[in-house]
Amino acid sequence: MRGRGWGAGYRGAVSEKRTAPPAASDQRGQVEPARRVALEALSRVQHGGFLAPTLHELLSASGLPREERAVATDLAYGTLRRLLQLDTALAPLLTKPDRLPPGVLDALRLGAYEILYRGTPAYAAVNGWAAITKVTAPRLTGLVNAVLRRVVAPQFGTNEALAVSLPAWLYARFGAAIGDHAAAAAAAMLEPEPLWLTALAPEAARVLVEEDGATVAPLDPLDAESRGLRSLRVKAPVSVDRLVAFVRGLVQPQNPASLAVALSLGASEGDRVLDLASGRGVKTAALAALGAHVTAVELEPRRQAAAVRNLRRLGLEAHHVTADLRGPLELTPAPYVLLDAPCSGTGTLRGHPEIKLRLAPADVEAAAQLQSQLLATAAAVTAPGGLLTYAVCALTPDEGPGVVGRFLAAHGEFTAEPSALQLPHVQATPGSYILPFEGLDGFYLARLRRRP
Repeated sequence: MRGRGWGAGYRGAVSEKRTAPPAASDQRGQVEPARRVALEALSRVQHGGFLAPTLHELLSASGLPREERAVATDLAYGTLRRLLQLDTALAPLLTKPDRLPPGVLDALRLGAYEILYRGTPAYAAVNGWAAITKVTAPRLTGLVNAVLRRVVAPQFGTNEALAVSLPAWLYARFGAAIGDHAAAAAAAMLEPEPLWLTALAPEAARVLVEEDGATVAPLDPLDAESRGLRSLRVKAPVSVDRLVAFVRGLVQPQNPASLAVALSLGASEGDRVLDLASGRGVKTAALAALGAHVTAVELEPRRQAAAVRNLRRLGLEAHHVTADLRGPLELTPAPYVLLDAPCSGTGTLRGHPEIKLRLAPADVEAAAQLQSQLLATAAAVTAPGGLLTYAVCALTPDEGPGVVGRFLAAHGEFTAEPSALQLPHVQATPGSYILPFEGLDGFYLARLRRRP
């Protein structure tokens, strides 16, 4: 699935998701190189980098074995996911944390994450981070040692937002969107993300098991509606790009919620589809695998080039158009139109934890304004009688029912249709939210039918 900061492709690209693996053992200093990678990753994120590509770059150059790469990934992702909680735990032990060298503060956060949430023995975490600080900031080694020996799990009281490591304003927006599900949704996105692969061929699962040595669990609720495409939860002994099934073009990394959005369009073999704001073409690939004739429209040539390469790997085809959706499209209206619009990405905090640390209410408002503009463009290329699916991987009402409600009020030729979703979801007015439970991303989608 393509990266999602708000305005991806229009206000700058964001990171691609990566899977955070389970904890590994911590004996005889085996994880010290992994700790150094995680510390550098957090430093770069603090300076504006995005975690997934940053960590990928660091790990590629590290030469670390798979087990230590897994540790570094979990440390970096887990610490950023729980950063607000960790700072709360550290606050009583630090007089002026904002005056600490950033590397020392991040070392304390990483150490606290290990002790409080990762289950690393306290002595191992203390000794490990003290040893690293002794090299990077020798005079503060004693501070790191003392603080990590005393850190305890924080008490959040009635602060529901802090209990799920969300800024208060964002937690309130979750509540406005999905009601009583807000706390569970935010808590679910604190957990590691599974490796999800969409099987594009019947033999994909067999190849994963027999030739790749992977463990595979199909997502049954989605299978019934997948029309041949299956979401697989996979544990693999090697990275995705080294899987035989991937190299042969049998699978596509994709969250089941993303696949469900593509399937909600209802397109099938021979149907003409416009995939607008198509990004790296993951949904384009799913639609093409169904036999649809897809025209993918994307603003960023770099993303479009990635989509072309990926389709070539999969043995699929689509027509690609480079265009800015903020203006009219010179395309023949189609009976099926998908707009997966640039958004805040608040449904993908599991894979993009840095988003919640940077996002501001004004960003959500700006995203909603852009989405309204793009939705009007999409409506103009939806044929009479055709279906337009609007989707965002966001859990704010501003970007979901707010955008669609205003659109329907201004476009009497469209009506909202229900979405037959098999994944955990809650109805909105109009549209539906896919809830980010059990490794899913959070999405809002609405099916909009143009009158004949």
